[in-house]
Amino acid sequence: MAEKGVKVVGMWASPFVARVEMALRLKGVAYEYISEDLANKSETLLSYNPVTKKVPVLVHDGKPMAESAVIVEYIDEVWKDGYPIMPADPYERAQAKFWARYADEKCNPAIYLVYTTAIGEGQAKLVHEAQQCLKTLQKALEGKKFFGGDAVGYLDIIVGWYARWLPMIEELSRTSIVTDQELPLIKAWFDRILAVDVVKDTLPPRDKLLALCKVRREQLLSA
Repeated sequence: MAEKGVKVVGMWASPFVARVEMALRLKGVAYEYISEDLANKSETLLSYNPVTKKVPVLVHDGKPMAESAVIVEYIDEVWKDGYPIMPADPYERAQAKFWARYADEKCNPAIYLVYTTAIGEGQAKLVHEAQQCLKTLQKALEGKKFFGGDAVGYLDIIVGWYARWLPMIEELSRTSIVTDQELPLIKAWFDRILAVDVVKDTLPPRDKLLALCKVRREQLLSA
């Protein structure tokens, strides 16, 4: 008999796994969560995702797929009658995908550099570069409560983890990236997105995540 149901192979502190869980919860889709140790990858993960060997992996009726942004789109297409994630309008849908790719390819690396650079070592330049990327992304938020409009949408799911991780990166690196002066729309969006129950319940607990990020940062800086 063919395998039925939905599974998510993930790691609790991964922002990319959070994307998938957020989408499933918004849709009201029940799923089994399989916790993965990324330092000692299981045969389950390697068999489901032999190409990149990364989480998240969504397994739907025995069929695995990887890459969080692709998975979120798949979830929206398969469970059409649930909460709408992607915009209905083709142009708006294309724009959402464009900004999602921009965030992944431009903003994420810029933010990561702030996180992995020692205090004082050219930090001001890196903070400025991260702010410039986020200022460009902020244009997609103009005149809206959320990137998706009046409610959480695809792009909110893709970058929603910023609201949890960025304040912690600022604390650990002793920098200020998202300020009322530089990024007022994103700063206000942080408060709104974290007030959404599904988002709040999906993102990892702040204190637990902060402790892990602190240890990981120290490891990276000492390597």
